[in-house]
This record gives sequence, structure tokens and C-alpha cells, in this order.
Amino acid sequence: MSTISAPRSEKMPRPGGTLYRGYTGMWSWVLHRITGVAIFFFLLVHILDTALVRVSPEAYNAVMSTYKNPLMGLGEAVLVGAIVFHALNGLRIILVDFWSKGVKYQRYMFWGVIGVWVVLMAGFLPRHLMNVFSEGH
Repeated sequence: MSTISAPRSEKMPRPGGTLYRGYTGMWSWVLHRITGVAIFFFLLVHILDTALVRVSPEAYNAVMSTYKNPLMGLGEAVLVGAIVFHALNGLRIILVDFWSKGVKYQRYMFWGVIGVWVVLMAGFLPRHLMNVFSEGH
């Protein structure tokens, strides 16, 4: 009687003792979840602070004035990066799910998402950071 061995992919060692194998599919999954949760919490805070205008316009103005500092400007850059990655990776996920060759090309599509993300962020960041660190901000 012969024993059935595990598929070759299951015999590969795990990097650094982690539960994950470290492939692009796993990292895109992790990044998609992190960016999704971050965007959710931003939207929650945004809805709450915007609703404050109906309660007290003075309190709303006070909260808005706390957002006008370089640290929050950097946070805006991180938020934009998260939204852009989440959107692009979401399109990749749609292709993996609904395109017959999506699974075969998912690694290439992941690197395509990263490439397009870098190009878009390179266009956004210089102008945004100039506004964040200018005297009028």
C-alpha cells in the first residue's frame, strides 16, 4: 500500500517561521485587507466629523482646524495611497475571479498593480507634499 504525499507546494519551507509562504497572492490579500480596514475607519471618522457641523458649527471648525498640520497632510498621502492600491487590486481580484486565465496571470497582474500604483503616486505626491509643507497650509 502506497502513501499519498502532499503536493509539492505544501512541502516548501515557510519563510521565517511564519504561517504564510510569502507569495504575491498572499501579500496582495494582506494589503487588500489592511487598506480596506484603513479606508473603512477613515470613512467612519469622516462621517462623524462632518456630521458635527449640524450639532455645532464652532466645534466643526475647531476639529477642521486640527487637521491643518503636516502630520495630517502625510496621513492624507497615506490614505490616497491606500485607496489607489485598494481600487487597483480590486480590479485585479475581479480579473482573477472572472477571467479564465486570471489565476495563471495573477502574479503578473499583482506586479502590474504595484507598477501602476507607483506611477500614480509619483504623479500625486510631489504636488500634495508641496501643498502640505507650504506656508499657506
